[in-house]
Amino acid sequence: MKQYLDLARYIMEHGTEKMDRTLTGTKSVFGYQMRFDLNEGFPLVTTKKIFLKGIIHELLWFIKGDTNIKYLVDNHVGIWTDWPYKTYKNSADYQGESMEEFAEKIRQDASFAQKWGDLGPVYGSQWRNFNGVDQLKYVIDLIKYQPDSRRIVLSAWNPAEIDKMTLPPCHTLIQFYVVNNKLSLQLYQRSGDVFLGIPFNIASYALFLMMIAQVTGKEVGEFVHTIGDAHIYSNHYEQINLQLERTPRKLPKLKINPLIKNIEDFKFEDFELVDYNPYPGIKGKVAV
Repeated sequence: MKQYLDLARYIMEHGTEKMDRTLTGTKSVFGYQMRFDLNEGFPLVTTKKIFLKGIIHELLWFIKGDTNIKYLVDNHVGIWTDWPYKTYKNSADYQGESMEEFAEKIRQDASFAQKWGDLGPVYGSQWRNFNGVDQLKYVIDLIKYQPDSRRIVLSAWNPAEIDKMTLPPCHTLIQFYVVNNKLSLQLYQRSGDVFLGIPFNIASYALFLMMIAQVTGKEVGEFVHTIGDAHIYSNHYEQINLQLERTPRKLPKLKINPLIKNIEDFKFEDFELVDYNPYPGIKGKVAV
């Protein structure tokens, strides 16, 4: 996908060496924007294989308003497990379990999951209960009944609750825009891990746009992705350079069950990826 590779190349060539919270070190740029016309295909990176199952389940988890990793772990999605595991390792309850053993305890023991699996009021909580406001319902109603509004905004950044979150939100502000019955979405992301996170975020918010368009009776337009601190971790340089050697392939298509008209009715089985032909996956360690 050219837009993604252009971002990666720009950071490698023009980024500034910058230290970070994890003490890994990055190359970083500030303020970068990509645009994706969803009528040209589903923007899933092809220069490495992307874990679409995790993207779909995470988005359904957000929509439910859930903040406990048990739903994800039950569906064999481990993208959020690192953070509660780190907290658990620093506790008196830790008994030397590996992360896999920790995940199995979350899966098998409801009381353990309740104590150690909750992330605090992260995305799902803010989307569905931002200081008492169901923002997801609010934006859907505006798109349906006041599509010209310039206030179709959903925020995950709640200063009153940041210190209660295991990880403050990286993708912080979403704005929808309707013109000629086409729905577009712009995401402002305060921080973006270009190797591991950004391909995931692109696909997730493109999918979210498609789902919202379907339940509001709109056609899909553009996904606009604006990133504040766009960075590549120093332990991902080799992986990024490998991707930059690969020629992007044709974008796949994502089919959604057309019978679903309510955002809360979507299930994993309602999505089908067609004609995805990526290069092999590339492993990289997440910075926690």
